[in-house]
Amino acid sequence: MSTESQIAFIGGGNMARSLVGGLIADGYPAQRITVSEPEPERREQLRSRFGVAVTADNGEALEGADAVVLAVKPQTVRTVAEEIAPALGQAGAVAISIAAGVRLADLQRWLGPQAAVVRAMPNTPSLIQSGATALIANAQVSAAQHSLAESLLRAVGQTQWLTDEAQMDAVTAISGSGPAYFFLLMEALEEAGVELGLDRETARLLTLETATGAARMALESEDTPARLRERVTSPGGTTERALGVLDDADLRGAIQRAAEAAAHRAHELGNLLGEQ
Repeated sequence: MSTESQIAFIGGGNMARSLVGGLIADGYPAQRITVSEPEPERREQLRSRFGVAVTADNGEALEGADAVVLAVKPQTVRTVAEEIAPALGQAGAVAISIAAGVRLADLQRWLGPQAAVVRAMPNTPSLIQSGATALIANAQVSAAQHSLAESLLRAVGQTQWLTDEAQMDAVTAISGSGPAYFFLLMEALEEAGVELGLDRETARLLTLETATGAARMALESEDTPARLRERVTSPGGTTERALGVLDDADLRGAIQRAAEAAAHRAHELGNLLGEQ
């Protein structure tokens, strides 16, 4: 990403702060970033922590912008989008929405028919620069804007472009809601450790380090998770016995049903937000 690009954020909440922090950590110049935020205290925190320009005026934030990140709550996207539509068109900037569930067609309806729009779905580990973000662009997004949007979201983790927006519901179910599934597993494993006689601190430490180690092995190995699981599972051993219990409980089926429920709810919410 060219460090000459001017980036505006509409909204200064957690995800916006994460993106700003990731950009600056990657060497992006703070003077090229402007954040519009209505809360005075939050504006001051952004200015003092990152050295970026801050304002309470969305129109002012868009002046000279090459990319505009819509980092507001999904319920307020329409109001903000319709407000900034004239300035966005004048600037010729690409709008990047990180509002969960808000679809491209609705964003374009609110921002204008010629607006270049990217819809992005980052997840909460983006707050520690370990996120996974799926993106999809409308036909008005140029190659340069495509690259700019990707580089911006890569500041907080891995990115993956989609070709079909319908896949966003699956993305929501897997990477969007996914951290909660792993947190639940950690919670359950910690409780099991306590029930087996470990003190709480030891059970938590062992659980978290095991989760971290397993994730790193899966990331760094050329083997599939299935193969890694097989390598840990000795015939007649403790892991085989434990996995047998999980199979009897239909863990795989439960995960599949959970993901389907999340994807279905994501689709419902998209319909509701589009009807605003």
